[in-house]
Amino acid sequence: MERIVEVPLFPLQLVLFPTAVVPLHIFERRYRLMIARCLEEKSPFGIVLMRPESRHLQEVPYSVGTLAEIQQIERLEDGRYNLIAIGSERFRILQLKHQQPYLSGVVELYRDAREPANLLRPYAERALDLFSSYLAILLEARSLPEIKEHLPTDPEELSYLIAYLLDLQDEQKQHLLELTSTRQRLAEENEILRREVPFAQQVLQRNAHLQTHPDRSFLN
Repeated sequence: MERIVEVPLFPLQLVLFPTAVVPLHIFERRYRLMIARCLEEKSPFGIVLMRPESRHLQEVPYSVGTLAEIQQIERLEDGRYNLIAIGSERFRILQLKHQQPYLSGVVELYRDAREPANLLRPYAERALDLFSSYLAILLEARSLPEIKEHLPTDPEELSYLIAYLLDLQDEQKQHLLELTSTRQRLAEENEILRREVPFAQQVLQRNAHLQTHPDRSFLN
């Protein structure tokens, strides 16, 4: 069920996905006030990607972001904060407000549209295989079953994790965040992974070759 709420907004050069964990260092006065309010009211704040044309104190956010729930926090002596937050629900900004020193907005919370399990399953299974191979290469691990064991089986959660961990430009991540179809998000991620897995494998093999034959590195 969709809900409309008002939340403080934190524009960053970051795309936060549901279930993703992000460490933040809060030093600007306006955002220290924001975090203090969130702590007092035990409420989340919204993380939104800044548009490229943004300027300091005049940040222009994309229209879709993710609520961030504070999990751990440390208040430093000078008033700054170190905190760890986790993404929860996505939202669309309906109206921006500038009454506070920080940006806030009236937002509509939403999730992906419901799609039949039998339609999602092939995309999720393919994504699980490709992403496990991708992680195995990056971690130089050999046990795909062990990696798969720690990945979410829910298709929507899996699609968020893949989008968060893939090495993509912020605008590409924002596009994946804004999609309302889990199947489409997984399908686009599978296309990316189909290109990235062989490329990552080539890089790994090349690096291993250079380590074995360091005297030949200047030839490449």
